[in-house]
Amino acid sequence: MGEVIQVERLVDEQQFGWFNLNLLLWSFLAMFADGYDIGAISYAAPSLARQWHVAAGAFGPVFAASLVGILFGSPFFGYVGDRLGRKAAIIAGSVLYGAATLATIRAQGLREIELLRLIAGVGIGGLMPNTIALNSELTPKRLRATLIVLMFTGITLGSATPGLVAVWLLPRLGWQVLFLIGGAAPLAIAAGLAVALPESVKFLSLHPKRRGRLLRIARRLRPDLKIADDVQFIGSEARPARAGLAPPANPWRLGALLRACRLAQIFAGGFALITPLLWLCFGVALMANYFLNNWMPILFESAGLSPQRAALATTCYHVGGTVGGLLISVLLDRVGFVAIAGLFAFAVPAIASIGLAGGSSALTLLAAAAGFAVLGAQFGNNAASGLLYPTAFRASGVGWALAIGRFGSIVGPLIGGVLIGAHVPMRRLFVAAATPMLLGALAALLLARLCYLRLGRLQLADDAATLSE
Repeated sequence: MGEVIQVERLVDEQQFGWFNLNLLLWSFLAMFADGYDIGAISYAAPSLARQWHVAAGAFGPVFAASLVGILFGSPFFGYVGDRLGRKAAIIAGSVLYGAATLATIRAQGLREIELLRLIAGVGIGGLMPNTIALNSELTPKRLRATLIVLMFTGITLGSATPGLVAVWLLPRLGWQVLFLIGGAAPLAIAAGLAVALPESVKFLSLHPKRRGRLLRIARRLRPDLKIADDVQFIGSEARPARAGLAPPANPWRLGALLRACRLAQIFAGGFALITPLLWLCFGVALMANYFLNNWMPILFESAGLSPQRAALATTCYHVGGTVGGLLISVLLDRVGFVAIAGLFAFAVPAIASIGLAGGSSALTLLAAAAGFAVLGAQFGNNAASGLLYPTAFRASGVGWALAIGRFGSIVGPLIGGVLIGAHVPMRRLFVAAATPMLLGALAALLLARLCYLRLGRLQLADDAATLSE
């Protein structure tokens, strides 16, 4: 019998080095392109409204289209990631939304853009659950939450970049330049991912037919070890390599469908309460984020700001979110969901105060404060979801949380469109966006309590056996 290596220890005992930097860099770039693509339509909307002579409120369905796509793409690609691998799902998602975004350049009306944003959203939905799962499974436990959040700062920086493009290039090249960059970037990054991105060793350890690939990546992961060809890799989850993954005898039975979608697993044991509370945290944070992200450029212009100042103020929202992400990356390792609850609570006055500022110089600072709280809380949600679920259905667990959260992200822009069309005053618009964050604060506090009762601590880690009891 050859040497036995416990995969969990193989990952957790690694020294931070080039392997981790490479993983973080490519994951960051994938998230950067993702964030850019989601944000680009908001900055194109004012130009499209003027060029096509449509009312601002008509963009509600356009803003929601990609979010509907993400609603379906997240669980679908989460399932693909659990069956075929995290890397394959990330690359496929990048190619799909890159191609759809490039095609937007030729759009002649809002309906065409809606359809292309829907297709792009399906591809975007594949990135987040699988990048969270991949980084959770290749990063040592002591750095896991921090590096996942750092990876996700790529989204906020990517979301801020269309504002700079809108200021510098859009006046000369038109709204099409936003989608040219947004489509070309993910396609180029997908080519790099195919070469440089590693697959999860925890995922590969569950699939004996991929042993050769597991050996190659394990040696890259731990160059300090001499890993023999006949080594035996033992996962932390005691189950047959492909248990629960084979097609059921009757795939149309309810139980079989639930198993295929991983719903039965993500609600098993302690997850029966943890999963719906996590979904609520995702839903309210994404509702507020997409309301603000999509409507701020138009609302700021209507408040008297120039297009350039409106774009820069919205960019500061994402810069503030990056700072919030850095903060949560430190606090999440120490106090878990308590930190997320604190950011939810701070978001309430931060968002509401934007509506009181009008077109004053304080608007930029208040937008940054709102981004700090809203996006910081969502970064915490993303990282926490990757730590709560076990390897066998981690991508599916994260994918379903993102998918259910998308109901909030779809409702946010649509409600904004209805309220703006009804000429609701700006101060009341932002109070409406702030109110759901109170529910997020309560849900996060309940999650902190549940995790403390089951883990005996506030810090989060993927102790799946304990949580699922």
